[in-house]
Amino acid sequence: MNDAAPPRRIWLCADDYGLAEGVNRAIRDLIGRGRLNATSVMVVGAAIGRAEVAALQEVAAASPRCAIGLHATLTAPFRPLTMHFRPVDGGLFLPFPKLLRAGLLRRLDSEMIEDELAAQLAAFKDLFGRAPDFVDGHQHTQLFPGVRDAFLRAVKEAAPSAWVRQCGRRKPLGQLLSEPKALVLDVLSAQFRKRAAHAKIPCNPAFAGAYDFSKEPDFSVLMGQFLEGLPEGGLVMCHPGFVDETLEGLDPLTTQREAEHAFLASDRFPTLPAANNVTLS
Repeated sequence: MNDAAPPRRIWLCADDYGLAEGVNRAIRDLIGRGRLNATSVMVVGAAIGRAEVAALQEVAAASPRCAIGLHATLTAPFRPLTMHFRPVDGGLFLPFPKLLRAGLLRRLDSEMIEDELAAQLAAFKDLFGRAPDFVDGHQHTQLFPGVRDAFLRAVKEAAPSAWVRQCGRRKPLGQLLSEPKALVLDVLSAQFRKRAAHAKIPCNPAFAGAYDFSKEPDFSVLMGQFLEGLPEGGLVMCHPGFVDETLEGLDPLTTQREAEHAFLASDRFPTLPAANNVTLS
């Protein structure tokens, strides 16, 4: 009698579809290979339009079910869709540190945030012909004080069947304290989960994928750590891409995206989910 537990189904989600054509190509390539089962789309990105959406829909339709979500964006160097949105910096959203500071100091206008997110949700529906399967946030802004309640209200109204991303982990306290960036996400996620539960909006039960991109670590080692102990329905975030001029002009995360793509596309990657008894299908 075989008592082995069945594999746990997880989400491996590539963020930033729509950021740049090189990012889009890398994500579509991995979906086509069956190496991803989710991607989140920036409707304010530099490389989003009917052709890029049609290409994504085509490759996703040919793969085992691939979820497509909205990557809600509220930070520079991107522009809001709503003309009245404030605060802005030179017509752009605030940079990440300024937005976080404004949220912590309760200086964000919740109504403006909600209107902007509603506009992004409407843009997604116009492009894809339906509401997103899930909604997350670029640079995790959905977790910020001053943003999270507006975010949840907008999702509840425009995408009532969607789930939302929380970024809390399931790891021992000692390991949590050794990773400052991820620890901040844990703290912010605790309040976000409470509010999502109150609004009756489901979340992923656990999260992995945060790391210091600037150090360009070995992504294969990191992925093994991300998958370890991840529960059913857990989510791993990734950022595969090919570097092009658009990406270089918009985002500091460049060559590490190519390292992520190279590993996820390699013959080495499939052994990791199997070793951790998880599956994408």
